[in-house]
Amino acid sequence: MRFLVITDIHGNYTALEAVLEHAGAVDGVWCLGDVIGYGPNPNECVERVAALPNLLCLLGNHDAAALDMLDLNTFNPEARLSIEWTRDQMKSENLAFLEERPQMITIEDMNVTLAHGSPRQPVFEYLLDTRAATENFEYFNTEYCFVGHTHLPVQFHLTDGAYLCGLNIPPVNEVTQLAARAILNPGSVGQPRDRDPRAAYAIFDSEARTWDYRRINYAIEETQKSMQAAGLPERHIQRLEAGW
Repeated sequence: MRFLVITDIHGNYTALEAVLEHAGAVDGVWCLGDVIGYGPNPNECVERVAALPNLLCLLGNHDAAALDMLDLNTFNPEARLSIEWTRDQMKSENLAFLEERPQMITIEDMNVTLAHGSPRQPVFEYLLDTRAATENFEYFNTEYCFVGHTHLPVQFHLTDGAYLCGLNIPPVNEVTQLAARAILNPGSVGQPRDRDPRAAYAIFDSEARTWDYRRINYAIEETQKSMQAAGLPERHIQRLEAGW
């Protein structure tokens, strides 16, 4: 079975639609959180994701912040402004959808764990280096753990007896065979931060045990215009075209 793995949409409806069209037919969708935040279309993104067939969707830290589950002082001033704006826009039914999202999911028959940040701290922790990633292998029992949060496409793989896990960035638009145990991040749909502005996502084949990491162009200027019209922070507007 083939599953679309997406994360960190961040209210970027234009990027989300481009990804869904590019991905084509799949057997299910696994969204790793942060459907909202930064971008100009939080309601549209929640409604689009909620309507996807065979959906599993997690709670991200920006989702949690919009629900008053996090102290906004933990965010930088520009991110805080975006969250406050997003809160003001959200429909009650869309907030209810986010509130119902779990922090972590284990899919036993697929041998996969899903978390937004990490299996150790599902909503908050950033897996940015091999030491933190290595420690997190102790916090899930499945072969694979899929995470988001960093907006960086990366694979951490742990071999028996290794002191530290390995790290690699998967080749774009190529199918790779997965290692026996791995933590995988598909990158961000709506806010890439790896110097590549294209929307990122992956297709996981549960039978072949493969990871198809993809990037797709979308109309960045449309999202930027909507952000400008909403009065969202200029830094967040400009970073979309640079991918940082």
